[in-house]
Amino acid sequence: MGCIARLGCLLVLCVLAVGAWLTRDRWIPLLRGSHTSAATSVWQPLTPAGAERARVAVQSLSRPTGAVYENVQPGDLAAYVFQSLAHQIPSSADSAEAAVINGRMYVRAVIPVKDLGGASVLGPLASLVADREQLTLGGTFEVIRPGLAEFHVQEISLRSLKVPSSLIPKLVKALGKGARPAGVSEDALPILAPLGLGDVRLANGKVTLYKAGQ
Repeated sequence: MGCIARLGCLLVLCVLAVGAWLTRDRWIPLLRGSHTSAATSVWQPLTPAGAERARVAVQSLSRPTGAVYENVQPGDLAAYVFQSLAHQIPSSADSAEAAVINGRMYVRAVIPVKDLGGASVLGPLASLVADREQLTLGGTFEVIRPGLAEFHVQEISLRSLKVPSSLIPKLVKALGKGARPAGVSEDALPILAPLGLGDVRLANGKVTLYKAGQ
């Protein structure tokens, strides 16, 4: 019986192998597609040149004859936004990068943890991190009114430690030094925006800026 059982298992395995080979045109593209999707989420450094490219794209939306939308790289827009947040983001932050992943903009940089408020804000997490750690913010953009937008922070992590969502408003407040314009959410960082910017959409690893009124 043992020999027959082993032969039966071997026959089943052979049938499965043949079936997989005959249907390879259906499942192999799925595997390749998954790999390709992950590969397109590339982290890009934030540079002055990138910030300038984004500035030109944003300003073009304010011209009456300008395009109704502009595509920009995640790293370029993040660099432009960082300039707007220069008085909020710690000046000692370095190694800043950005990427668009699953419809969200992610920005990460190495910063002094003390600038986040220490144990009074981080609670038990403060004892698990070093003096300087990689801070990652993930979220979306929203234009509140002409001239003002916000980066709505939906995820924060320090190194590989994900911060509980209940702490996000406290950390955003610790980062957002200075007065907050009326209408900005508690879990968002305010961004000064040109009057011509109407919407920011994130998809497929790309950023699309739309003219106001579109």
